[in-house]
Amino acid sequence: MYAVIRTGGKQYRVVEKDIISVEKLAGEPGATIELADVLAIGDGASLTTGTPISGASVSATVVEHGRGDKIIIFKKKRRHNYRRKNGHRQAFTKLRIEAISAGV
Repeated sequence: MYAVIRTGGKQYRVVEKDIISVEKLAGEPGATIELADVLAIGDGASLTTGTPISGASVSATVVEHGRGDKIIIFKKKRRHNYRRKNGHRQAFTKLRIEAISAGV
């Protein structure tokens, strides 16, 4: 059984025991969180969709919090002596999917 969930403005296709990296969520490592924004649930033979599906949820455990690799933002306008260098590291949360509940 798989589910399509939405968190942090992105959509993820997950199955049980998957480990995914999502935008930073509140919760300590080891805590269990419920993701109620389930857009689709399928088992290979049938597919249920909705925006979101009422009563469906995905249970996940927080594995760790961290920050991604640094990306460099460099802006330049030639012949105008304009150069700006900036860096960014995006915060993330690793989740282990424990259970998918259709709820209906």
